[in-house]
Amino acid sequence: MLRLLGILVTVVFAIAAALVTWPQFFRLERTFPLAQIVSLRGALALAFGLIALLALLLCMARTARAFAASLLAIALVAGGANAAILLSRGTGSSALPERTEQSLRVMTWNTAGAAADPAVIARTAVAMQADIVALPETTIETGEEVAVAMREMGHPMWAHHEDFGEREDYPDWDANSTTLLISPDLGDYAVVESTSAGTTNTSAVPSVVAMPIDGTGPIVVAVHAVAPRQDAMAAWRADLQWIADQCAADDVILAGDFNATVDHMDRLGVDGGTIGRCRDAASATGSGAVGTWSATWPPLLGTPIDHVMATEAWTPAASVVLTTLDDAGSDHRPLIVQYERAER
Repeated sequence: MLRLLGILVTVVFAIAAALVTWPQFFRLERTFPLAQIVSLRGALALAFGLIALLALLLCMARTARAFAASLLAIALVAGGANAAILLSRGTGSSALPERTEQSLRVMTWNTAGAAADPAVIARTAVAMQADIVALPETTIETGEEVAVAMREMGHPMWAHHEDFGEREDYPDWDANSTTLLISPDLGDYAVVESTSAGTTNTSAVPSVVAMPIDGTGPIVVAVHAVAPRQDAMAAWRADLQWIADQCAADDVILAGDFNATVDHMDRLGVDGGTIGRCRDAASATGSGAVGTWSATWPPLLGTPIDHVMATEAWTPAASVVLTTLDDAGSDHRPLIVQYERAER
């Protein structure tokens, strides 16, 4: 009887390990609770490591040796797989290369409303020489304050925004607004009209779609998808599909808080894209495993839910997740990507 119970537990553990390590294989990557679990691959790798250690200790008991050895093997394989995935996406770099004449730098930072000082946001954007800055959970008033501060530092920006206005459920909530800053060097832009009903925007928190008026710059989308809470899973899935639909043209840049890792985007990409035709820059340049949320967690134990992505019109040269601003007030870390214009 105990032997049969041990076999059953081993089989269940093996299935669970496979589900949380690669839910894409079972097409469950956007299903609760696997969507939440797989977003924390660093924690998963650590958890499987601890299980392996406990199983190794249990191997010392002769009566449980076979059972413990089975658990040990599964935990080692699952933990190793999660660690290998993290390493393949990159554990981060500390600096960006020198800019060229064709360089474009994109920064995204969910500022958590008034938690982050506009002066700090401005200094960071200027120091990183950002041409595009996506600021989810940032009001236009704060965005304009950032833009003015950047102008005074010799780095002018135009401020655009989208907001869903006052809501009965979340009054005075800065997540009702998203701000997008774009350098005048990229030309004039206009924001595409959207609605708070989500018919032409993300569902619960707004995204900004900015189109070049002169037709020479990229379409820029400052993204903010709803968080995948248990009661918001359908809206979250719809938001990811909406984001994918925005990346259908030849020259598009997405930046913001996707509230999703690249694991959640399986089957949402086309023509080799991660989501739509856009490709994730951090994973391509060695920073894809660095957690951008929460800033209170060690970088490799957090979840990389903030992204910068672009179509093949842009080639990602490097990326960096700033961990030096973890005490700046926001619960997210800034992500900066340097692109080079692809040869046509």
